[in-house]
Amino acid sequence: MNWKKHLIGHLVILATSIVTLHANASTPDNELIQRGKYLSTAGDCVACHSVPGGKPFAGGLALPTPIGEIIATNITPSKTVGIGNYTLEQFSDALRKGIRADGKHLYPAMPYTSYAKVSDDDVKAMYAYFMNDVAAVETAPKPTQLPFPFNIRLSMAGWNLLFLDSQPYKADPAQSTEWNRGAYLTQGLTHCSACHSPRNLMMAEVASKELAGGDVGTWHAPNITSDLNSGVGGWDTEELIKYLKTGESLGKGQAAGPMAEAVDHSLQYLTDADLKAIAVYIKSVPAQREAADSKPVYALGQKTDELSSLRGVALPADPSKMTGAQIYDGYCGTCHQAQGQGSFDGGLPSLSHNTAVGRSNTHNLVMVILEGIHRKSDGSDVRMPGFARELTDHQIATLANYLTQHYGNPGAKVSVDQVEQQRAGGAKSHLAALAQGAIVVGVIVLLVLVFWLIRRRRRA
Repeated sequence: MNWKKHLIGHLVILATSIVTLHANASTPDNELIQRGKYLSTAGDCVACHSVPGGKPFAGGLALPTPIGEIIATNITPSKTVGIGNYTLEQFSDALRKGIRADGKHLYPAMPYTSYAKVSDDDVKAMYAYFMNDVAAVETAPKPTQLPFPFNIRLSMAGWNLLFLDSQPYKADPAQSTEWNRGAYLTQGLTHCSACHSPRNLMMAEVASKELAGGDVGTWHAPNITSDLNSGVGGWDTEELIKYLKTGESLGKGQAAGPMAEAVDHSLQYLTDADLKAIAVYIKSVPAQREAADSKPVYALGQKTDELSSLRGVALPADPSKMTGAQIYDGYCGTCHQAQGQGSFDGGLPSLSHNTAVGRSNTHNLVMVILEGIHRKSDGSDVRMPGFARELTDHQIATLANYLTQHYGNPGAKVSVDQVEQQRAGGAKSHLAALAQGAIVVGVIVLLVLVFWLIRRRRRA
């Protein structure tokens, strides 16, 4: 009987060992998971796949595009509405090829064209993080519904053939390790070009104008090439690092809109070494100059005021007839001071020598006046209130032109129509109508060709 007990004991030990080995083999170590968390933070996944106040990665956020709103999906490890059943290969395909587990194509609002540069090892780490450290949320966002023909996801296969470079990043041996790290992050996970590069008619990035500036809805992601006037050629590396980490650089500018979100959700959490690497790479990107920029956009303007025009002058009965100086004095002067010099401690920035009023593209200036600046990084939430409810389109145009004339680029102009358009969500795109028209023309041409061939055969 003793031998039976010994045998049972050995079998129990063996079974326990097998279970332990299997568990260790299937559960990634914490170091890999934490690296995946860091990489996912660098990719700013949470910003697009979460709604304000909602659960992280649960999806539902509507992303405006020229062809309609694209609804971000649930990427928690839920096995019913998320990615809980994804294999590593399926996760990689979604991340780097834009193909879901069911074989359907994603739209490039999810920047898989940038994530295609991510290495296999980093994809594995991100997969470990999402599958083991992200809480599953059993909420299904509403599906994306785009107009014809963009609702045919298979059309993205053709788009990918034209515009997707599916090769992971390859280090340039002629450059330093630091430069290559910066290039890998900038071109890949941080997907800077997705916002900061212009796009062609088919909504693909224009590779020849990398980081030369692009529109993001009603906002404008500015030129960040190495150009001295239009880009960041006049910024030193430390100024760029500080801007990426805090969203502010005194004497240069401050982040707002989508860039503020990128800082708050992603960039502030990167290591100083990675931020420096990104700055080193960005400063090496070939310069692209905008013809209207005759001086560095942060070097324009001066401290000035029109207080003499305000003394003893009553405000007009019609608020739309207020001058720029009157609007500035009533809504801006308390914080930015009479001459636009900002607060003494630098907490409220100077308006002169500020990229917000120095750029020839005035979209961001209008959006800041409309929506204000909201930041989460320091817990203050509101850095500047928006005046969309207080000021009319005419007043905002008047104020914006006052700001550019006195503190920034006197050649920059803001029209009432521009303010109205941005307040309404931006210019309406005709891309869907053009695509539908092209299809109709194509069908007509095809029918005519078929009819001609039939008649020709009958005559023969």
